[in-house]
This record gives sequence, C-alpha cells and structure tokens, in this order.
Amino acid sequence: MILNYKNILKKGLGLISVFILVASIGSCEQFELPEAGSMADLTPPSANFSASLNGDYLTYKFDNLSTSATDYVWDYGDGNSSTDFNGANIYSDEGTFTVTLTASDKLGVSSTFSTNVTVVKPPKPVVLLPVILEAGFEDYNLPDGTGDGRDSWRTSLGEIMQITSSPVYEGSQAAKFPSDGTRIAYQELEVSVNADYVLTYYYTMKTSPAGSITVSVLGGALTNLANAASQTLASFKGTDQTAESTFVQVDLPFNSGNNTIVAIYARNESVECRLDSFSIREAD
Repeated sequence: MILNYKNILKKGLGLISVFILVASIGSCEQFELPEAGSMADLTPPSANFSASLNGDYLTYKFDNLSTSATDYVWDYGDGNSSTDFNGANIYSDEGTFTVTLTASDKLGVSSTFSTNVTVVKPPKPVVLLPVILEAGFEDYNLPDGTGDGRDSWRTSLGEIMQITSSPVYEGSQAAKFPSDGTRIAYQELEVSVNADYVLTYYYTMKTSPAGSITVSVLGGALTNLANAASQTLASFKGTDQTAESTFVQVDLPFNSGNNTIVAIYARNESVECRLDSFSIREAD
C-alpha cells in the first residue's frame, strides 16, 4: 500500500488546529473580564464621603466621594444601612454615631472609610415675651405711674371700651363693653417670628339677652376693621352667660407666623360684657 503522506499531514494539521481552537475557547470561558466601571488592580477603590445636616438635627446626608469603585455599603452606626451611591439617614435620638462606607469594585477589592457624626438637638431660640400694658385695666399702672386703665387699649379704629369697678376678676377695675357693641379694645404687641404663645384672659357677661364677646389675636397692625377677619391668627368667642359675676378663663394659643407685631382685638355683641386680667406666655 502506498501512503499519501501529504493527505495524512494535511489531516493532522487540521486536527491540531481544531484542538487549539477548542482549548482557546475553553480558556476564554474560564476568564471573566471586569465589568464596566471597575478599575485595574493598579488603581484600587478608595472610600471617602462627607457628612452634613439635611433638614432638622436628626437628618443627615452623606455625599459619596469614593473613587475606582462600583459597589457601596453604608453603615450609619444606629443599625440602619443602605447600598445607595449617596447615603442618607434619619436618626431617632441624640448621640454620637460612627458612619462607615465600604466601597468595592468587581475584582473584589474594597476600601472602608469611617467618621463620627454627633446628633445634638439645637438649643431652643430665645422667644421675645411681650408686655401687655394695663393688662388688668387698673389706673396708674403704666411704667411711668400714669394711665387710666385703658390708655394702652385706645385706637382710632373705634370707640374705646369703658371701665367698671364691679364685677372684676382681680384688682379694683375691669374693662366694660356696653350691650350696643360700639366699644372695642385694641393693643399691639412685639413678638418673635414663628413663635408659639398662649394669651390668657377672663370674661363675664350678663345673663340676657343672648350675646357674645370675641377676643382675637391679629397678625400685624390693623389699619381697617374690615381686615380683622383676614388678619386673625386665633380667636375665641365667649358665650357663657351662666352668671354675670363669675369670670370664665380663656387660654388662647397662637403662632405669630411671619409677624413681628401682633394685636389683641376685642369687641362684644348684643350683651354687656367684661374683660379682665390679660397675660401672655410662651407655649410649652
């Protein structure tokens, strides 16, 4: 038999080529290229971040400053965690918390960075406590020793209320509003912006006819009686006519809003009424 060496050599080289191709494919399947965004070992991840308040004193945000990383794990130090790029956390109470960021890439290389955040409730701002002049409608009760009990309540918007010596809640005088409803009381007070206050006063009225006395806190100075309703921050309409000599206490809470001036405005309707002993305090 005469062997065709050329054919044998050709077939052998073909088999060798197939083997090399299969081996190459197998080798490629075992080697996984890094995903987009990861860096080579020469530039491993470096974790870093900055912390700042984001709203009230309990809410923090953390800006991610890491480099050469694709995955992030936040530990906020209070049991909360996240895998977001930037961190954010609302703490439940005051304290010092160690916040840690672990930044890693797809090659399994990681880096950590930690810093402490101190959660402290800020001190309560000092609230201006207004002074109500002639709050009990007594004579000679102004700071300079003058006054007829109602000078501080006068306004060009209407006729001033009267003064009575009986009945009164305390002291020797009270404000009196005749049944025709033509008398008013008005006084402006300087307040802190966006502060919570409680205005306290006492009222009584005759048992008949049916009527009321309304005390309102207005935002800003009143220049027209027609604007009283739109400027009202808080109001109470007293209608207790059980006994004309028994004073009823009213605690009227209000927030000053954007106003540095508020006004106390009082007027009655249909029945003779009395007011006495105004005071104001910061709300608890």
